[in-house]
This record gives sequence, structure tokens and C-alpha cells, in this order.
Amino acid sequence: MDRSSELTAVRRHRVGVERREGLAASPQPEREALAQESLVDAAGGPRTRKNSPGGSGGASRGAGTGLSEARAAVAIALYLLALRALVQVSLQQLVLRGTSGHPGEFDARQARDYLEHITSIGPRTTGSPENEILTVHYLLEQIKLIEVQSNRLHKISVDVQRPTGSFSIDFLGGFTSYYDNITNVVVKLEPKDGAQHAVLANCHFDSVANSPGASDDAVSCSVMLEVLRVLSASSESLQHAVVFLFNGAEENVLQASHGFITQHPWASLIRAFINLEAAGVGGKELVFQTGPENPWLVQAYVTAAKHPFASVVGQEVFQSGIIPSDTDFRIFRDFGNIPGIDLAFIENGYIYHTKYDTADRILTDSIQRAGDNILAVLKYLATSDMLAAASEYQHGNMVFFDVLGLFVIAYPSRVGSIINYMVVMAVVFYLGKKLWQPKHKTVNYTKDFLCGLGITLISWFTSLITVLIIAVFISLIGQSLSWYNHFYVSVCLYGTAAVAKIIFIHTLAKRFYYVNANDQYLGEVFFDISLFVHCGFLITLTYQGLCSAFISAVWVAFPLLTKLCLQKDFKQHGAQGKFIALYLLGMFIPYLYALYLIWAVFEMFTPILGRSGSEIPPDIVLASILAGCTMILSSYFINFIYLARSTKKTMLTLTLVCIVTFLLVCSGTFFPYSSNPANPKPKRVFLQHMTRTFHDLEGNIVKRDSGIWINGFDYTGMSHITPHVPEINDTIRAHCEENAPLCGFPWYLPVHFLIRKNWYLPAPEVSPRNPAYFRLISKEQTPWDSIKLTFEATGPSHMSFYVRTLKGSKLLQWSLGNGTPVTSKGGDYFVFYSHGLQASAWQFWIEVQQVLEEQPEGMVTVALAAHYLSGEDKRSPQLDTLKEKFPDWTFPSAWVCTYSLFVF
Repeated sequence: MDRSSELTAVRRHRVGVERREGLAASPQPEREALAQESLVDAAGGPRTRKNSPGGSGGASRGAGTGLSEARAAVAIALYLLALRALVQVSLQQLVLRGTSGHPGEFDARQARDYLEHITSIGPRTTGSPENEILTVHYLLEQIKLIEVQSNRLHKISVDVQRPTGSFSIDFLGGFTSYYDNITNVVVKLEPKDGAQHAVLANCHFDSVANSPGASDDAVSCSVMLEVLRVLSASSESLQHAVVFLFNGAEENVLQASHGFITQHPWASLIRAFINLEAAGVGGKELVFQTGPENPWLVQAYVTAAKHPFASVVGQEVFQSGIIPSDTDFRIFRDFGNIPGIDLAFIENGYIYHTKYDTADRILTDSIQRAGDNILAVLKYLATSDMLAAASEYQHGNMVFFDVLGLFVIAYPSRVGSIINYMVVMAVVFYLGKKLWQPKHKTVNYTKDFLCGLGITLISWFTSLITVLIIAVFISLIGQSLSWYNHFYVSVCLYGTAAVAKIIFIHTLAKRFYYVNANDQYLGEVFFDISLFVHCGFLITLTYQGLCSAFISAVWVAFPLLTKLCLQKDFKQHGAQGKFIALYLLGMFIPYLYALYLIWAVFEMFTPILGRSGSEIPPDIVLASILAGCTMILSSYFINFIYLARSTKKTMLTLTLVCIVTFLLVCSGTFFPYSSNPANPKPKRVFLQHMTRTFHDLEGNIVKRDSGIWINGFDYTGMSHITPHVPEINDTIRAHCEENAPLCGFPWYLPVHFLIRKNWYLPAPEVSPRNPAYFRLISKEQTPWDSIKLTFEATGPSHMSFYVRTLKGSKLLQWSLGNGTPVTSKGGDYFVFYSHGLQASAWQFWIEVQQVLEEQPEGMVTVALAAHYLSGEDKRSPQLDTLKEKFPDWTFPSAWVCTYSLFVF
């Protein structure tokens, strides 16, 4: 360094020291003036940095100038807790008035009566007498009573449909479905003189095996019955028909809706639909899918719904495939080319598809709000001129979201894009104003901004890595899902670790890099950085065409307005109590809505992680989600780290909470599951007592065994079960039959890629009274030198057919679906079959191309699994004995099945 440079550096250092000393000793007015001068100097000209430590805030921070750590931490904590409480209050407010019951209005008490009658029948699997006879008879009986009480202005027509068909779907990796003689109860309510157009309301009355299916989906059918009663008794005439579809085979992967929309004569009248579903038990029903396109449908819901609860975020998350589920919405959209609205109950998914899904767990207010909404929207659509010309209004998507369930904001996505880019331009103007100053004034700001951006990204990345390391360790020691029954554990473990790491990184930067920088200047820089990051997300999401970009727009626009309004007061008085209060007030809307969405995310994903299979470590997923939420929520509070005098106590508290929680989790203090009758959170286990038979190319039996095949639906496997049922341990782990499709096991659905850990407990053979039969009817050579194999199968209401082509062969086509074979994950072919009470033998063919002339091992391996889900055949003494040994915090769903493999 030359002599002049040394003198310049010394002079700058002395000026800095004199200013600090003068600031500490001067009276209050003079001190504030000097602080303002320091902020201007820091923003406009060069400043000194030194790499030696000088206290947590650096040498430039006097004892009385910084923001109180306790005040800031308590204020932020109370602020977030207050917002969370406000969100909770809004969620518990199911209806905005008392229970109805007046003529012409929806009566939840009557709907509950329907619900209790349907669920009293018991589990209603397709093909069982409970589903095909008892439930159908009850529905027809109630519809007849409603018809008797209906107004003469309306006409009611009833049809019981028994469709047969087949289709392929890309759900769960892709498979083909075939159904025969399943049941739909269809009711058409129309004006006395008839109607040419109709709106469809759909529910399903079938349930999964071993569950009463109150929320999924008996409550929706009960709501539809009551809506039918109210509309039919109304003295107001309808312009269009309303078709009520009570379908009896939705749990069979959407078969009944396919049978209606592709085969029923009334399907041609349908111009729009409302689908009622469930992914939880009770609470509010969420509109999570609309369209495709047809923004007028969203407007119809916005205009008519009395208790709106809707989000385009849910739509884009669901349609991304992250959630392993699907609804009849897909069938009506893809096979009927009809736009619609998809609603579902989402709360308390812990007991979804279990024995705990009972009518008493669904609040009457929950039924009332759903009924009010469905009735209002159906009435609006049935009297709308738009319904008749729905295709003319098919243009673009809609941005829509509710505000705490009070009302819905909706606007076209193209308008949303314009708003988003206007917000971006405001940020560009705001930041550009600082960067467009003369070069000597902006050099420090630009450099500090870029360095601060790097520090922020590093803090977020390291916080993610930290929680992932903790999650991996927790998973390796066998303590996964410790938060499943105690969600606060995840916040105390992963949330505190993420926050502490972010604060730690910024504290290091404050102490060792921004040594002599002014507090207010750094607070402003890091606010600008957070604004810039959210603006980047806004640009990206808008460019991708995602309607969810409105969230980023909210997280840019309101903070920017807050900053502009408080900028003058902040420069004059610094970060005092008034500034904190006004700053938090300005952030009210983005933080409130963020917590509202975060609640929905955890309400849906936490229960799903308890049934997502053995291959996805749930702690890693939840830790990642919590880290992401922490990054979002902390973004506009990072500047408080630099405004505060110290962060030691905050970091110490967070670290202590994390360590204590970590030790408690490692010791097994928090058990994942609960049998609490008021709030059960069971572990799901599938038990299949099966007999397997393997044949060779000549038809000889080469292997035959029997046992109880056990699948745990979460990552913990059988580790918690073994102490209660010692015979289920790792010595009986099931081994994959490499030469058989899907490892030679009777998978009910093609979820083999999600559950690779299973157990096989030897047991006596099963002998169903209605055994399955499978035979080759014919083997023909086609003119194009392929082989056509025709098969016939008979058996219970549910069967699975598996195909694997052998080396040198290729499956060209078959008589299923649209004729083109669809592979599942892993390359095998999966066919899901079901039938109603009475069905003929299932005949179908496959066509195999021989690539190699000599195939001593055969061309194709096929297997048939028969699943006995109802009646006496579903039980066996060994299965009942094993089930009784399971602890009460489990839900073992059990049935008998057979598996037969053949080579051709």
C-alpha cells in the first residue's frame, strides 16, 4: 500500500472513532443527527471494515443504540402466535349462523339422519350385498319419499345403472381398470317440461374394506339427498336439470363415474359438475380443483357459496401429483370433457379410510356448511344462462383464494399476470433508484447487497442441511414419526434448528464482516434483499404460468408499501417500539395468509406421511417443509438480526429447545401413534392371508406356499409391532420372486414401488367357498405373426391381473382399456378388476409379439390374485387370531386372497 492510501485509511478510521465517541457522549438531539448522518454516509460512500471481533454488534454500535433483543424476539413470537390463533378461530367458524331447518333451506339434521342410516349398514365394498343391495335399497327408498313430497313444478326421474367397461389411467404409475355390472343410482331433477342441459352433482356411497366410510363419502351422499329434497320441494322453477349421481364404485379407482359419463344417456346433457369428496374427516370442504379453464365456474362458486373455502394453490399442488390420490373429477374431465368443481373435506386425515371414520366424528355444523354451499351453487348453476353455452366461456384459468373463509377473491389469470408484473416494476423502480445514483455513492450499497444476498442464501441452505442431518439421524435410529401424534415436536425439533441456524449465520456476518456498518443501514439492506428474493419468486412463478404466483405478489407488494410508509420515521428515530409495531402491522396480510396456507399444508401432508409407504423417510419430508416455511416466515425478520444489539439469548433459547427435544425424541419419549378415542392416530397395517401357486410352462405346479403377507404403510415398518406380536420380526421378511410380476405378491393396487418392506408369516392354506378360476381359452397365431392368448377368469368381486413379458417378447395390444397396454412402474402390467353382485365370466385377450424365434422359457408370465373383501370368505381363524394380537393403536385391515401364476 502506498503512503497516500495509508493516510486515507487512517483518516477514515479516526473519523469513524470520533463519530462513535461523539455519538455516545452527545445529547439526544445531536446523537440522532449524527446517527442520521452515519446512515447517509453508509449508504452513499465508502466505509471501513476490519476483520477483528468487536462484540456482537461491532465497534460502531453504542450500548444504547441497538434494538432490544428481548423486545424484538418477544414481539415477533407473540405476533406469529396471535396470527396463528386468528387462523385457528377462522377454521373453527364452520358456519356464520345457527343451524337451519326452515322451509327452502338445507337442514343438517335431516342430512345427519341419512348419514347415520348409511353408515349403520357397515363397510360397503363394491360387489358386497351391503353396497349393491342394502345401500342401494335405502337410497331408492329415500328418493321415493322425496319424490312424493316434491313440488309439481319439478319432475324427478330415477335410474339404476349397471355399467361394464374398461379404461387406463396414469395414477400410481399407470394401470388399467376393468369393471362389470357395478352400480350407479342416478336421479334427474328437471322442470316439468324437461331440460336440454344439466349440471351434475356426484358422490360415492361405496367405502374401502373395513371402514364405515362416513366422511368418504357417505356424508356427501347424505348432503346430496338433502339438497335433492330442498330443490324438489322448492316453489322456484329451474331453468336446467340437476343430475344427482350416487355412484357405487369410486374406491375401485373411479370406475362408476367412468361407467356413467361414458355410457349413461343422461351424460350427454351434462355441461358442468360438482364432485364431493373427502381426504379427511369433517371440518371445512375445500374447493381444490376447478376447470379445466372455464373461469365462469369459479365465479359461480364465488357468487353463490355462503361459506366459501377455496384455493388455487390446492389445485396446483394436487394436480402436480405430489398427493397420492385422485377423484372422479379426473374421469369427468378426461373422459367427458366437462368442466367442474372438486370439493373435499381435508381435516383430520389421520382416520381417513380407517374404522374410526364414523358418523359421530362429523360435526353437524360441518354438514350444514357443506349443504348450504352445495345447495346454493347448484341452484345458481341450474338457473344460469351460462350453463347452456358453457363451451363459449372456456378461456383461461382463474386465480382464486378465500380470505379466512369470509369471502373469495377471484380474477382471470391474465389479469393476475398483469398485476404481478406491475408489482415487479414497482420493485425494480424502488431498487433501481438506489442503484442509479452516482457510482461513488452506490458502490458500497451494491457490494453489501450482493454479499448480503449470498449470506442470506447460505443461511437458508445451511438451515436446510442442518434439519436434514437431524432428520436422517432420527430416521437411522428408528425414531421416525415421533411428531405424528405430537405435531409440536416437529416444530421444537426442526423449526427451532432452522431458525437458530439462520440467526447464527447472520450473526457471524454481522460480527465479522459488517463490523463498522450502521445498524439502520444493514436493516435496510437486508429488507431489500428479502424483497428482491420474493420478487424473483414472483417473476419465476408468473413466467411458469402458475396462478399461485399471487402469494409472492402479496409478499412483495405489502412489505414494499410498509417500507415506503415507514422509511422516513425509521431514518429519523431508528428501530424503536413504534417502528416495530407499525412494521408488524404492515406485514399483517402476507403473514396471516402465509400461516393460513401453512396450516392447510400440514393439515393435509402430516397424515399422508403416515401412509406414504416404506420408502419415503417422513422426517426428511417434514423437515424440508418446515425449513421452507421457516425461510419464508423469517425473510422479512432477518433485518431485525442486524437492528438488534445481540442475538445470543435468542440463539441459546432456540438451541436449548432443539437439543432437549432431540434428546427426548432419541430416547423414544414421543410415541407416534394413539388410540385415544377422541383423537385416534392409528398405524395402518394390511394383513393378507394368502395361498400362492406357481406353474411352469407345461402347467405343472412348481411351488405352492401359504402365509399371512404383512404390509406396514409407513416408514417405521414393524418395529413398533414386534414387541406386541413377537412372531412378526425381520426373520420373516418377504423375499421378492424375481421371475414373477410385481415380485409374486397379490398387490391390490400397484403400490409396490412405495412399499418394499413386507413380511410373510407362514400359515395354513386358505380355502374360499368361491374360489377363483383362470384358464387359457385359445392360443392363435395372427397373420402378422403375433400370438393372441384368450383367457377366462371367474372369482370374487375384486381381482388383480398381472403380466410380464419374457425376454424376446413384446406385448402389442389387448382387449382392455383403449387397446394399448399401459405399464406400471417397474415395467410389468397391472389390471384392476371388479364386478357387482352378478357378473359373467371375465374374458379378455392379449397379443404377444415374438421377437426371438426360440423361447424355451415361454413368451409371457401372467398371474391372477383374488381378493375376498366381504362376506365369510374374507376371514380365516389364523387371520382373526393375529389381528387380536395387534395393539389398539393400530388399524389392521385384513382379508383373504389367492395368487396363481402361469407361463405361456
